[in-house]
Amino acid sequence: MEESSAAAIIDARGIVTGWSDGARQLTGHPAAEVVGRSVRDLLAEDVPLETVSTRSGTVLVRHRDGHLLGVRVRACAVAGGDGRPDGYVVTAAPPGRAETSLAGRAFQQASVAMSVFDTGQRYLRLNDTACRVMGAPEEALLGRHFPETVEEAEHSRGFDRHLRRVAETGRPLRHESRTGAPARNRQHAWVTEMWPVRDADGSLVGTALAAFDSTEHYRARQRLALLNEAAAAIGTTLDVVRTAEELVGVVVPRFADFASVDLFDWVLGAEEAPAAPAEDVALRRVAHGSVGEGTPEAAVHLGDVDLHPPFSPIARALRESQAVVGQAGEPAFMRWVAERDSRSPRGRPYRKGAHSMMAVPLRARGATLGVAVAVRVAQPDAYGDDDAVLAEELAGRAAVCVDNARRFARERGTALALQHSLLPRGMPGQAAVEVAHRYLPSGAPAGIGGDWFDVIPLSGSRVALVVGGVVGHGIPSSATMGRLVTAVRTLADVDLPPDELLTHLDDLVTHLASDDLAEQVSEVGATCVYAVYDPVARRLDVAAAGHPAPALVLPDGSVRLIPVNAGPPLGVGGLPFEATELHLPEGSLVALYTDGLVEGRDRDVGHATGELCRTLTVPADSLDALCDSVLKAVLPEEPSDDVALLLARTRALGADQVATWDIASDPAQVAVVRQAATDRLSAWGLDESAFVTELVVSELVTNAIRYGAPPVQLRLIRDRTLICEVSDGSSTSPHLRRAHQDDEGGRGLLLVAQLTRRWGSRQTSRGKTIWCEQSLTPPW
Repeated sequence: MEESSAAAIIDARGIVTGWSDGARQLTGHPAAEVVGRSVRDLLAEDVPLETVSTRSGTVLVRHRDGHLLGVRVRACAVAGGDGRPDGYVVTAAPPGRAETSLAGRAFQQASVAMSVFDTGQRYLRLNDTACRVMGAPEEALLGRHFPETVEEAEHSRGFDRHLRRVAETGRPLRHESRTGAPARNRQHAWVTEMWPVRDADGSLVGTALAAFDSTEHYRARQRLALLNEAAAAIGTTLDVVRTAEELVGVVVPRFADFASVDLFDWVLGAEEAPAAPAEDVALRRVAHGSVGEGTPEAAVHLGDVDLHPPFSPIARALRESQAVVGQAGEPAFMRWVAERDSRSPRGRPYRKGAHSMMAVPLRARGATLGVAVAVRVAQPDAYGDDDAVLAEELAGRAAVCVDNARRFARERGTALALQHSLLPRGMPGQAAVEVAHRYLPSGAPAGIGGDWFDVIPLSGSRVALVVGGVVGHGIPSSATMGRLVTAVRTLADVDLPPDELLTHLDDLVTHLASDDLAEQVSEVGATCVYAVYDPVARRLDVAAAGHPAPALVLPDGSVRLIPVNAGPPLGVGGLPFEATELHLPEGSLVALYTDGLVEGRDRDVGHATGELCRTLTVPADSLDALCDSVLKAVLPEEPSDDVALLLARTRALGADQVATWDIASDPAQVAVVRQAATDRLSAWGLDESAFVTELVVSELVTNAIRYGAPPVQLRLIRDRTLICEVSDGSSTSPHLRRAHQDDEGGRGLLLVAQLTRRWGSRQTSRGKTIWCEQSLTPPW
């Protein structure tokens, strides 16, 4: 008989009564050795119950030479005279035998891996694809328990659990797994459909499965998920180094076992990219990470510069502006690994097994900023074309974020330098107030704002205290701030009262807004508080434009906000400003600040203002220490806006430092008041200044009597300088002019200007005051 006609006849007791030649060829046993014996003597194990019930299946037969042979059997019952089965005709075929039925061929040739198991998870059938996946022929697997044919791993145990669940519940399942099949050297993803197999009466006799290789779909989903994660995780801050660290955090361990980011030095500084790159590429390590704690594979320490010769993958990637992949065995890759090992021998054991690397340039807006390197050691899959596309996409996104951070840092540095150049570096010497200040630029992504402060000496030992802020952030706000600082100083030099100064400043801001180009759509606005303190009268005049009210702490420890009419912000126009006048005892503390100190997202303005007032009353060693205490107590850890704080403790000039004379409108009074001034200078020990003072008093008093209006008054103030003031009731301001040879007058003010350090005039509510200052020797 042919091999395909292997058959045996078995009676009801299981005794072999017939044996074909095909059976002999299949098992090696001749008929004489088999007929009359129990069929169980030929089996290597008990026939599975499912095979008995279905009279078909796979059984293990022991060949005559001793090896085990899995054969597919099918039994047909032979009825006796009473109609009951009197025996069976059993046909058998080897597992490798080609299928003859259409359904059998479809099963055997299916492109998906298909297998059939009994309820004990033993193989009954496998198609060709399943055999290729398992890496073994069907006859080597038939009858074997599934766990015996796979590696001991979690994914294998999970697969077995699902097979058991189908056999126990009789319900189909879908199982997704990621594993390397025994015949594959790459990680694969599988989607496996498992379902129960039932006989004609519905009894569960086995399980079947079809496994689909979903590796490409899985990797596509993983790539998409990685890109989505990168979009959310990279660029959360405008910090170059932090952005590089975020890229490494996304890549390791999902895409690489080790990753690093190296940047050109110009990216970390304020300069632009060099015109031509050097032959050896010098890059600075800013971030790296790996699956190993402490990144032992790194041959370059963070912050160090590494030189890359032209042959290296890094230099090639920068030169070619595309990802460069290196594999184990390639000369360039081996040279690169050898160079890493020689540079850092301690990391050699951790680099052992590195089999694939990729260098990807970081390019944004036409500029190459650096390179990212990814290396695989434990991951079995080598980098391929799809990985290169993904890496370039990740690097591109990261490069844009790095470039944004670089540009922000550059703009921030420019704005900060501009702002510091406009803010006062050292406070001018004056006796009116003791001052301390703090300025904290914003670290928010919006950039540095336009907050500023100033202390401006005025005539008569008075001083102006200014704090303001410009709407917006960045260089435009700093530039607008510079204009306002200059304008305030100019208007302060004219000696305008606070409310009038803010009116002129409001006009300036309105003009600045109207001068902006329409396409810029830039809104120019600002707030400001301007205060003038007079240490002689001990009076504080304050006016505000949309600005928080200053805080006042009296010597008795009581604290309150100065009741200032805030007025509209600068630039609104058309609305008046009002000044508040206060008389302060010596030693009072005035705190001026910008809204960034007490306002912000998720901050309660009332609570912050109360905390400010409370902290101002806490004893401190100095005003500088008090500034630090206020900032620490009131500000959050990361302020969202610029903060300017100016503290001023008032002083007073005593009666022994001021001398005042009311003068009648009589030219004869000039000599009298001149002598009185000389006597007072002698009493002050300023005899060296008497000669110049006599000339100044004579000229100014004579002009007031001759050209001004009553009442006329002379005041001398002994401060850091000697101040001479002459007031009258006329609002007409004098001015210097060059006297001709035949003019009888016109030389008085010119003489005053030549003899004194500086001079000027200011308007008062009762007229005007002409003043001049002399330096004291020795200095006061």
